[in-house]
Amino acid sequence: MDFEFTPKEQAFRQEVRAWLQAHLPRDLQLGSFAFSRADREHVDRLRAWQRTLYEGGWVGLNWPVKYGGRGASIVEQIIFYEELARVQAPPPVNRGGLSMLGPTLMAHGTEAQVQRFLPKILTAEEIWCQGFSEPNAGSDLANLQCRAVRDGDDFILTGQKVWTSLAHVADWGFFLARTDPAAPKHKGITFFLLDMRTPGITVTPLRQMTGEAEFNEVFLENVRVPAANVAGEVNRGWEVAMTTLAYERDVLTFIRNISLRMAVERLVELAKKTKRNGGRAADDPLVRQKIVSILIGEKCLQLGGYRSLTRLIQGKAPGPEGSTSKLAWSQVDQELAELATEILGPASQIAEGAWAPDEGQWAYNCLLARASTIRAGTSEILKNILGERVLGLPKD
Repeated sequence: MDFEFTPKEQAFRQEVRAWLQAHLPRDLQLGSFAFSRADREHVDRLRAWQRTLYEGGWVGLNWPVKYGGRGASIVEQIIFYEELARVQAPPPVNRGGLSMLGPTLMAHGTEAQVQRFLPKILTAEEIWCQGFSEPNAGSDLANLQCRAVRDGDDFILTGQKVWTSLAHVADWGFFLARTDPAAPKHKGITFFLLDMRTPGITVTPLRQMTGEAEFNEVFLENVRVPAANVAGEVNRGWEVAMTTLAYERDVLTFIRNISLRMAVERLVELAKKTKRNGGRAADDPLVRQKIVSILIGEKCLQLGGYRSLTRLIQGKAPGPEGSTSKLAWSQVDQELAELATEILGPASQIAEGAWAPDEGQWAYNCLLARASTIRAGTSEILKNILGERVLGLPKD
């Protein structure tokens, strides 16, 4: 494996770096490693930031030029996210639209859908949410119960979704619903594009222990959706959904690891400036040992990400690295939060005010990290995947 970037890629990195230096608003360079998408006012600021990125040619980097993208390589896309992390700038807010729905519509959408939706995804004029998970269909997505019944030129949707990120601020959503209840579990499912202002849609925020409400329950009561808003074929939405999830795993794995790297760098600085027992926390040999362990874990994740990137560049299908990376990331993320709490002591619980370390970011991150082994695939499910598909163990 070649760990060096080509001269062209290095030049691209310098181009990104120079542009960010000239255009990143000071109020968005918050010096934090976690950006909230729960507050509507903050989301509006992030919309404006994505519009600025779009006008600079940095949104939809790997989208084909004919769809409004730049036709850049996946390596250049990763470089872009690394440079965003370096200056602690927020990524484009319309992540679901850019990384998941956009490529899905390119593969399965009609020409009318492509022309209608892709331009406004790029500019964040329309933010998208993902309506897949349900109370009894999370890890087992094919168990979804949301129903859609054909009525002339429309479908009528009834059901409930949960853990729907950004539903409270989204303009549109891509939802799965069962259109043939008699079909086998993975069949008879259809992929719909929903206007979130349609009558019958109720969004109820779910308050997290961080105090935020980025996730939501979504209730659908006789929601009328035009048949023209079906992506792909009726009753073959599972195939469309698998395309969507494949794009989610490819890109978000790298973004997750980059964010972790930024947090580790902040942890090192925290240990250097925090006083304890008459000296710096960084001088405590036990703290140093734990920091080194976390640094090793983060470096392993980075190298694993480069290995996955190499496979993609070579045209190979992603291997088990996605499950391995997520499983390991969850553990390192929680270890980092626990060590930050140990270093700060009682101050780790202060979220606001002059006494809050790093403007309360550590208090927020320590709470958020409790969900790391649950969100984006629980550790239990990931272990089953690795055991069955990599080690060849019997099914659970």
